[in-house]
Amino acid sequence: MFKDNLIELRRYNNMSQEELAEIIGVSRQTLSKYETGESLPDIEKCKLIADAFSVSIDDLINYDPKNEDNMGLGVPPRGKHIFGMVKVGEKGQIVIPAKARKIFDINPGDNLIVLGDEGQGIAIIKEKGLLDLLKNIRNKS
Repeated sequence: MFKDNLIELRRYNNMSQEELAEIIGVSRQTLSKYETGESLPDIEKCKLIADAFSVSIDDLINYDPKNEDNMGLGVPPRGKHIFGMVKVGEKGQIVIPAKARKIFDINPGDNLIVLGDEGQGIAIIKEKGLLDLLKNIRNKS
């Protein structure tokens, strides 16, 4: 998966092998070997590659777009997630995927606020997170 993700990220970012090789401090030939799977970079080079594309090292190495949860999409930017599809129930309820609940520390009994923008979509934020944000804004005024 590493070599496929590397190629996809480089192409998506309209970067040549020469440009990326220069950023991470290797020759174009070495980068070509990473992309063909002939060799693998050390962990320091993996970090530089991940940073160059603003993705996590884990996603750079392990992300599989063929996994049904990833819906065929490429490696997401660091801090961005694809949690898969949820189905809206008869009464409008949805189940938040376990991975999302873990990452965002959502627990039974938490209050969530649903925000909407007709052009952008729906966002869900924890009540405490919104209250903290509003408090910080008020303090800066």
